Amino acid sequence: MSTCRHCRLIAWGMAMAAGAMFGVGLVLSGMTQPARVIAFLDPSGSWDPSLAFVMAGAVGVYAIAYRWIMRHRRDPWFDLRFHLPTRRDLDLQLVAGSALFGIGWGLAGLCPGPAIVAASSGSPSAILFLLAMLAGMLGRDRLGRA
Repeated sequence: MSTCRHCRLIAWGMAMAAGAMFGVGLVLSGMTQPARVIAFLDPSGSWDPSLAFVMAGAVGVYAIAYRWIMRHRRDPWFDLRFHLPTRRDLDLQLVAGSALFGIGWGLAGLCPGPAIVAASSGSPSAILFLLAMLAGMLGRDRLGRA
């Protein structure tokens, strides 16, 4: 087995482990329950701040890990370089896409990560959400080529 293929297998396995850990975190925090997310987005009702704590915890862990990695590593383990975003501008596509994401999140109480986890448990509403999301992605992809 070549080193390159070996590295790809290890990277794939690490990505799978990270995804599984993310999914377990979503289940344990209750973020796969649309009612919980919708309760966070409705401050006039019975507001549930748990989503804010989940987000703050995730951002905190990421910020510390990012700073440590950037300080101690010049190159990633399984690639030739780090792929960091370079664009700093806002355009109509980004703003419209963000607004559409937020509207869908508020209406369904799901975003892609929790929807995948919830759908894997057989939730009909999550499966429907995923199918609609995939149809939207396919439609956007086809419109983008036109």
